[in-house]
Amino acid sequence: MTADQTPHTFQVDLRGLVDLLSHHLYSSPRVYLRELLQNAVDAITARRAEQPDAPARVRLYADGAGLRVEDSGIGLTEQDVHSLLATIGRSSKRAGTDGIASARAEFLGQFGIGLLACFVVAAEIRVVSRSARTPDAPPVEWTAREDGSYTVRTLPDGARTEPGTTVHLAARPGSGEWLAEEKVLSLAREYGSLLPYEVRVGDRPVTDLPAPWDRPYPSPAARRVALAGHCQELFGFTPLDSIDLDLPLAGIRGVAYVLPSAVSPAQRAGHRVHLKGMLLTERADGLLPDWAFFVRCVLDTDSLRPTASRESLYEDETLAGVRDALGAAIRDWLAGLAVGAPERLEAFLAVHHLGVKSLARHDGEMLRTMLPWLPFETTDGRVSLEEFARRHPVVHYTRTVEEFRQVAAIASAQGIGVVNGGYTYDTELVERLPEVRPGTPVAELDADTVTAHLDAVDPAQELALSRFLSVARATLDPLGCDVSLRSFHPLTVAALHLDDRSARHERARADAEEEADGLWAGILGSLRGSAPRARLVLNHLNPQVRRIGALDDPGLAGTAVEALYGQALLMAQRPLRPADSALLNRAFAGLLDWATHDGENHKGEKKA
Repeated sequence: MTADQTPHTFQVDLRGLVDLLSHHLYSSPRVYLRELLQNAVDAITARRAEQPDAPARVRLYADGAGLRVEDSGIGLTEQDVHSLLATIGRSSKRAGTDGIASARAEFLGQFGIGLLACFVVAAEIRVVSRSARTPDAPPVEWTAREDGSYTVRTLPDGARTEPGTTVHLAARPGSGEWLAEEKVLSLAREYGSLLPYEVRVGDRPVTDLPAPWDRPYPSPAARRVALAGHCQELFGFTPLDSIDLDLPLAGIRGVAYVLPSAVSPAQRAGHRVHLKGMLLTERADGLLPDWAFFVRCVLDTDSLRPTASRESLYEDETLAGVRDALGAAIRDWLAGLAVGAPERLEAFLAVHHLGVKSLARHDGEMLRTMLPWLPFETTDGRVSLEEFARRHPVVHYTRTVEEFRQVAAIASAQGIGVVNGGYTYDTELVERLPEVRPGTPVAELDADTVTAHLDAVDPAQELALSRFLSVARATLDPLGCDVSLRSFHPLTVAALHLDDRSARHERARADAEEEADGLWAGILGSLRGSAPRARLVLNHLNPQVRRIGALDDPGLAGTAVEALYGQALLMAQRPLRPADSALLNRAFAGLLDWATHDGENHKGEKKA
């Protein structure tokens, strides 16, 4: 059988294509106006490439039933209309089309489907145009309808005397609100306020140049006030500060506004990006490094590449390079504050220290710059690592907030400096401290270190309490906790519960082994390590501990030790295991029984 080699042409269902544009490619019918402005601006750009002194203006007239857009651009001949307007997907901005390829980089649109977006709000599109490139060509009219049909006819010379194009839209039923004058003005100002040519809706101006970040101001303070107002208008907040974004090599100018309140690093930022003056998107992500979540940007670019819908940025090497360069600009701003405006830096860090810590953990230069400023929770209060390291010969740290709470009061009283590394990024930064501050000892705090700094009890006194200590150790042994006796301040603390990660891991393994079946119990048993156990350190200076140590009743002494253990756990704000909760309940009930029983004995003695 012979195969049919005859080429065929795709048949395009315009209704289906319009539905695809309105419901899948574009996010809202509002983009129709952006496409009209874009075509008008590109037409003017094309004409000025050949006639630098040509007029550059766009006028829009709306009445709800229709919209008329006039531009002084390059215009079209009848042949242009057939090859460009009536061929879906072809663009006059593509390379090799009428010799305009050299100016391609100056155009906003690159995809050749923008005019079809107008069918989202229009039942009919009529284009009247006269070519500036071919002055002798008569004006031409192209009329298209949403059913996919179109007509083309030439007009008499008097129908349009000046080069340029006029687009007429007739509203679709139910879409009149999009063609109302106030709506058109609002959309035109949203999308086109930074366009390089004069744009008006009726007599009302749309463009507002130069951009706020490029305008002259009488003083730096006046500029900050003006930019703060601009931020309030765009984003709805008054910024802590503004950061200039000026990358000439990437064709980027703009400003980053610092948020006045803390936000989650996981929150997706919404940045406003203009492409050659036309608003591309209000929700650009991937524009800045992840660590720069504390700013919102507005900028204009002529180098970044839009997606087909022109509502987001295409992820490519150019965007990656711009992202790194913008991150460097923000990093330079931080370094500049550290040198020249420490009060503004402190105000910033009070809100956004987490973002700076995220950057500093990967950037040694930033860590070195921010070291005197970044706040950490320590036994000396909230201070910087630089100040803390100057005060203490060894910088001890804990990996969790719970560990810090266990030892903070006691360590401070014994002169041990401890940093709480339990907050996001803090442990990593403390461990990197020797890199930027050579010779600074850094060590993770463990139970042995704390115990070694506590004063030993006189051997004779400890021997006198040996019977009590034996009872205490036997009481807490089932809980995986040892008991020791020391003297330390503050003496109001009766007992200190100490453990570290290895002790907790061993305890968790033992609990799991106890609950597991035979096979898993054997496997977990084989993993048993020699890690130190948790430790309850009794304070010999505490009067309550001395009274408990003098009890003759071993049962009552054991109950009292359980109460001290529970109290120490609560002071450390550690989560209680079921066994710990049962011990607390048992100790409380035992002490109540003893108190009521003792009271009854006293009553009996009085009656006798």
